[in-house]
Amino acid sequence: MASLTGRIVLAAARRNVQYTPVRFCKMMNDPLEHATGLEKRELLAKAAGNDNPFDMKVFKRGPGTKENPNLIPSAFDARLVGCICEEEQTYVNWMWLYQGHPKRCECGHWFKLVEKAPV
Repeated sequence: MASLTGRIVLAAARRNVQYTPVRFCKMMNDPLEHATGLEKRELLAKAAGNDNPFDMKVFKRGPGTKENPNLIPSAFDARLVGCICEEEQTYVNWMWLYQGHPKRCECGHWFKLVEKAPV
């Protein structure tokens, strides 16, 4: 009796499961179609060829004199900037830059915040 009920339950379970190959062949939609807000603007900027829309990559220091400071783009009035003063240095000197006020690092390089359009 137990084996008979086991077979009946197994047969009923197999009968109710249906696999439709079309359902499993669908691909995920493009992430751009689902994104909203800031994420969508970032994806659109990357699609347009700007791989650094938020200017988060490392900038190489230039001459850094008071007359010709290193220009740091920002969409805000202030930005936190880190300077690695020497090549072998194991820490970063952090400083706040404010719009319109050039600032000198401990190593002697000057930095200036310049306005950039937001993403």
